[in-house]
Amino acid sequence: MISCMQTALRHFRKEESGSIFLIEFVILFPLIFGIFLASIEMSLYAMRQVHLNRGLEDAVRYIRLNTQTPMTHDQIKTMVCERAGNVSNCDETLRLEMITVDPRNFQTLPTDIDCIDKSEPVTPERGFTLGQQHDLMMLRACLKFDPMLPTSRLGFKYATDGSGQSAMYAISAFVQEPG
Repeated sequence: MISCMQTALRHFRKEESGSIFLIEFVILFPLIFGIFLASIEMSLYAMRQVHLNRGLEDAVRYIRLNTQTPMTHDQIKTMVCERAGNVSNCDETLRLEMITVDPRNFQTLPTDIDCIDKSEPVTPERGFTLGQQHDLMMLRACLKFDPMLPTSRLGFKYATDGSGQSAMYAISAFVQEPG
């Protein structure tokens, strides 16, 4: 039995007719596998973005309809995280920024969105003001996440902070309803 297996393996090792397929496999497998992993990375990113947008829109709907209820940054953040669904570490990595905007004298929003950076000391949230009735408000959310494959070609496209986390943003505009 063992001699039959040894003979078969020796014959298999000396056979060269299938070697061209091995060369194609060695060249194309990393490319196809890289595309597969990039598609998984993009799918996870898109799923996080959809969940963040959904949580933010649900929280904005509640804020807009309950103008008389004073809310804090932490309460709104908890509301967004509860409604965001499948977003990991939302409570630790989400930062909100609420700005009152004058629609008759619109000025561009600051381009640097307020985010959490775990590699730096904790900074207080900036630009968080609750509006009054009929005020136009902009609510921006910044969520930090760890890329699945930070060293992949797609992972290099994400701008990272000192702790290696990337950021995703969501923005919503609304008018405070009268009470």
